[in-house]
Amino acid sequence: MKPMPFFTTPTALRLVFGLHLLVLLMGGAAPARGATFPLPTDGSNIVGQLQVVTADSRNTLLDIARHFDLGHEEITAANPGVSIWLPGEGTPIVVPTVFILPPKPWQGLVLNIPQRRLYYFPRPEANAPATVVTFPIGTARTGWPTPLGTTRITGKYKDPAWFPPKSIREEHRKQGEFDFPEYFPPGPDNPMGMLAIGTGFDKIFIHSTNRPWGVGMRVSHGCIRLYPEDAAELFDALPVGTPVRFINEPVLVGARGPLLYLSVSKPVDEYPDDVDSLLLRAIDAVARHQETQPVSPEIDWARVREAVDARRMLPVPVSVGAPGLDELIASIAPQHHAFEPYGVESNQGLPPPPR
Repeated sequence: MKPMPFFTTPTALRLVFGLHLLVLLMGGAAPARGATFPLPTDGSNIVGQLQVVTADSRNTLLDIARHFDLGHEEITAANPGVSIWLPGEGTPIVVPTVFILPPKPWQGLVLNIPQRRLYYFPRPEANAPATVVTFPIGTARTGWPTPLGTTRITGKYKDPAWFPPKSIREEHRKQGEFDFPEYFPPGPDNPMGMLAIGTGFDKIFIHSTNRPWGVGMRVSHGCIRLYPEDAAELFDALPVGTPVRFINEPVLVGARGPLLYLSVSKPVDEYPDDVDSLLLRAIDAVARHQETQPVSPEIDWARVREAVDARRMLPVPVSVGAPGLDELIASIAPQHHAFEPYGVESNQGLPPPPR
């Protein structure tokens, strides 16, 4: 395959981007549940597509997020100023179902803690293309960081019981929960949910939750939380022994076609970093990516700074001459989101009925 030609003028960049965007938008606003994408084979490291929907009066922003398999932080960061509980009939909602993949190797499970995303790279079947499946995750709250590094899946457990360790019981009692249980039996009200996947890190599980609206937030004591329906899908697909990699990558650089993109998440303070400034880390990440490419677009460094300042989790183009995020969103025809809301009763460990 010949390398893609390098376009340097704003007009050429916009033309190529417009054609590329048309391809991305085909297929409409289908829910991203169990979002499975073919792995790029053209040198790109971005999957998915940006979408826009209009809210109906019944749905909260979190209903829309869960329908499209997004977490709390992803949907709120993409829609600043929009009410979480009352978005309002007809309000355009940005649905950021486009993702920069984690650094290679693309195998097993990779969990990017700042991005609050899990990526599963299953072994491809014979004569089948390689794929990636991605889910939003709830991560550890301040003071309880998940260990970083490489391990493996050690076991899978249905209907787990949970004995909270003394440290967690004491934390809850300091917060006034003097009746916090010492034992949670199996069931939909168990904080572990109905399914748990063990890792080689001590007491670190990837599990369902009885509080799905917390997915995408920093809510756990080190474990990783999934929507119950995502936990069910991953539980069935994931073999014991699968390699697992927990990473700390708040800055991701992505390439698609002739354009370069940047995604910036809020850093996790508990993870020390050699670079004090997030902006310097972004500049370094862009520069290192440029060094690996035979031909690279010119970078709009003002856009890089803007993405860092705004903590743009949604990948934004930072190439000179590329359309800005507002222009990009405005070019997408919204589709009306008229699905039934999940409702308060779905905030438990059981997967909701099929939608």
